[in-house]
Amino acid sequence: MDNAVPFDYEAAVLACARGERFALRALYLREARWLLGVALRIVRDREQAQDVLQDAFLQIWQNAHTFRPELGSARGWIYTIVRHQAIKEARNRSRMESLDPDDLAGLSDAQQHQDASDAQRALDGESLERCLQRLEASRRTCVMLAFVDGMTHEQIAQRLDTPLGTIKSWIRRGLSSLRECLA
Repeated sequence: MDNAVPFDYEAAVLACARGERFALRALYLREARWLLGVALRIVRDREQAQDVLQDAFLQIWQNAHTFRPELGSARGWIYTIVRHQAIKEARNRSRMESLDPDDLAGLSDAQQHQDASDAQRALDGESLERCLQRLEASRRTCVMLAFVDGMTHEQIAQRLDTPLGTIKSWIRRGLSSLRECLA
């Protein structure tokens, strides 16, 4: 697909929400190679990255009705889904590699995966929420606008009427604080 031709990501996501399969295909053809690169940088395994991409597109299809244009761009929303799916996969793999095989005796593969996913989801959510609350309000706002709403640094600077360099600094420092808190 020619990336030089303008593409309406918002219209495609909204078409997915209406159940129009061609829109999902158009999104896939338009972005799959770039999204695979995002997943690959996180999971560092091509086969897993392809699985992440497949799972992410399933989530895009199933959750397109939750997309809200007023909260950020459709393209940012799509990339956020892929990033989150890749991070979840990397964490699950890391956690499973660190488990003692004796701890897994007697559990089916499905039970192991579900138990690990449920525990990690609860832990991740609580830890992230706690760490976000510790951030200075301006940094927290910028991080949320960038990584939850999918806004660019320039969009955040315009929305908050703050210089671009300040926004970049707040995001960088906010992420650094989050990493330290979550470590």
